[in-house]
Amino acid sequence: QLQASGGGLVQPGGSLTLSCAASGSIRSIDDMGWYRQAPGKQRELVATIITRGGTTSYADSVKGRFTISRDNAKNAVLLLMNSLKPEDTAVYYCNGYISTYYSGPRYYWGQGTQVTVSS
Repeated sequence: QLQASGGGLVQPGGSLTLSCAASGSIRSIDDMGWYRQAPGKQRELVATIITRGGTTSYADSVKGRFTISRDNAKNAVLLLMNSLKPEDTAVYYCNGYISTYYSGPRYYWGQGTQVTVSS
């Protein structure tokens, strides 16, 4: 399973770091990412990172402000969010393409963590 943490209330221009750790009978993780869903909107991709090589990709709206990284030893993914804007307010979900010792690779989702950017 995936466990996300690190959300909260922050003022515009502030920073937050989200963390998501995978646990269980994990054999391999091919890629991990973060998505977000604002009220009344569809869930959208924020950032992804591929385990092998560390290739990253970002939504245009967060490029230059957010940084995704992996802690392979802990099967975790981090999202450093700087220069936060009110429009970044959303529930953030982590996602991982994971193989376990009992099943082939598939996407798993963590529970959401609320990020609110407001003065």
